[in-house]
Amino acid sequence: MATSTIVLIIVAAVVAILLIAGLTWVARNKRNQQRHVEADKIREDARHETLLVNQQEALADETAAKARAAQAEADVNAAQAAGLQQQAAVHRGEAVTSRDHLNKQWDRADTLDPASRAASDTRSAAHDEPQPTAGSR
Repeated sequence: MATSTIVLIIVAAVVAILLIAGLTWVARNKRNQQRHVEADKIREDARHETLLVNQQEALADETAAKARAAQAEADVNAAQAAGLQQQAAVHRGEAVTSRDHLNKQWDRADTLDPASRAASDTRSAAHDEPQPTAGSR
C-alpha cells in the first residue's frame, strides 16, 4: 500500500472518530438540555404544590387551635357544672334538713295540742311530703 493511501485511511478514521465524538457530544448536550427542562418543570410543579401544602398546614394549625380553644371552654364549662352540682347537693342537704326540722315542728305542735289533730290531718299530708324541686325529676 502506498503511503498516501495509509495517510488517507488514517485521516478518514480520525474524521470518522471526530464525527462520532461530535455527534455523541451533541446528543449528550441535547439530552442534558431536555433533562434540565424537565427538572425545571418538576421544580415549578413542586413550588406550586408547596403553596398548597403550606395552605393545608395553616388550615390544620388553625383547626388545632380552634380545637384547643373548644377543649379549654369545655373544661371550664365542666368545672362550672361540677361546682353547680356541688352547690345543688349542698342546697339539697340544707333543704332536707330544713324539711326535717319543719316536720318536727309540726309533730311537736300536734303533740302539744291533740285537739288540733283533726284540723291538721289535712295539713299533715302537705307537710310530710317533700315538695318537688327543679333539680329532682
